[in-house]
Amino acid sequence: MKKIGFNESVSILIIMLVILGVGVIGLGLSPQVPVLTVIGLLMAWLAFRKVSWKEITAGITEGISTAIVPIFIFLLIGSLIAVWIKAGIIPSLMVLGFHLISAQFFVPSVSLVCSLVGLAIGSGFTTVSTVGLALFGMGTTLGINPALTAGAIISGAVFGDKMSPLSDSTNLASAVAGSDLFAHIKNMMWTTIPAFLVSLILFAVLGFTNKGASVNSIAKTSEVLTSNFSVSWWAALPIILMFVCAWRKLPAIPTLFLNILVSIVMIFVETPGFAVKKLATLIESGFVAHTGNKAVDALLSRGGIASMMGTVSLIIMTLALGGILMHEGIIENAMKPLIDRLKQPGRLITTTIFAGIGVNLFVGEQYLSVILPGNAFRSAFKRIGLSPLALSRVLEDGGSVINYLIPWGVAGSFVASTLGVPVLHFLPFTFFSLLSPVFSILSGFTGVGLKWQDSKAPEADNNSSSILNTSAE
Repeated sequence: MKKIGFNESVSILIIMLVILGVGVIGLGLSPQVPVLTVIGLLMAWLAFRKVSWKEITAGITEGISTAIVPIFIFLLIGSLIAVWIKAGIIPSLMVLGFHLISAQFFVPSVSLVCSLVGLAIGSGFTTVSTVGLALFGMGTTLGINPALTAGAIISGAVFGDKMSPLSDSTNLASAVAGSDLFAHIKNMMWTTIPAFLVSLILFAVLGFTNKGASVNSIAKTSEVLTSNFSVSWWAALPIILMFVCAWRKLPAIPTLFLNILVSIVMIFVETPGFAVKKLATLIESGFVAHTGNKAVDALLSRGGIASMMGTVSLIIMTLALGGILMHEGIIENAMKPLIDRLKQPGRLITTTIFAGIGVNLFVGEQYLSVILPGNAFRSAFKRIGLSPLALSRVLEDGGSVINYLIPWGVAGSFVASTLGVPVLHFLPFTFFSLLSPVFSILSGFTGVGLKWQDSKAPEADNNSSSILNTSAE
């Protein structure tokens, strides 16, 4: 077959984006159908271009293989949510939160709490699905816009995940760029701290409330939770275990298994005679609340392996699509000509940011949104004298944090499924993810916080044409 060139690659990506945008945003469809449509059309086009079915299936296999571990983690998280509700852990967190968190400044408090938990355990997904879910329930009780509460939860969780040395995405960005992990975390503060502070201010302004009905609502919900669930200090055990596992650097899968096991023991202790068959149904289908309070029942009827299957199906289809695009070199061919024309740090950083956003849009996987731009732009950063720390920070600012804003992305679909809020609803309120690329681009053009190689001075931007004439290693 004739090699797919730049113009054809760009055309394919634009058509894909239009179909996905019209389907999800314009028509309000669930992402699965538009993604499946794009896969079918892309397969038909490749068959027309004489690409063998063996090549296409190889791309699908390569794409899906990257998600085997995340998919298994999602299934475990679905199980964890169900047993945490049954064991009274999430209801206990809600009751405790009602006593500790101010209703007037609830939204910024949510973001702060999630940032601390995310920083400690290094996982945005776990933060959202445990503490975040409890805080979301509190926000619902207070009558706060669910999309705003979800945005605050995600902003805090992503900030903590991004700044934690235990985070997979943080370690990945550092490794891809070739920078020291702790130097990378320190350097990220130039863009991460301003983005988080501005987010807190916006949450404080938008979330300020002084509703008189809040007190009665809180008291009523607390009474419902206390009378229908085992609310006690025992609920702290699985949470403490989660922090201990993070401190001992135990991987996510054994951490989740241990947490599920401890929660199951708590269920049998609190509910003598609880049948094993009921436990199996709980883990498989999730918890169903019967408190008599419709709001509480809707909030706490969730979890289980089945609740994650929609997310899993979307991840499989999205990564299959991404695998085909990468295997056929479509994304690489679309990016390569741009790299050779970049001569200034501001433009290079901006392009790298948008490349990360683009990979999130077309592939939907946050790790690949770090790996692909990192490999593609590493030589360009080196040629103009920028430090690997500059690249690793940009990969985080435009890659992993953006995946939460993509309806068909792994992170976005997971959060939407966990909290029950569509991505397009909480997207405008996820200020940290929206602001991180902005501050990164500003750093590129102003030079504030921009790291250079030891042998290059900041004025290298003015002499970039001579630097570009040297060959990259």
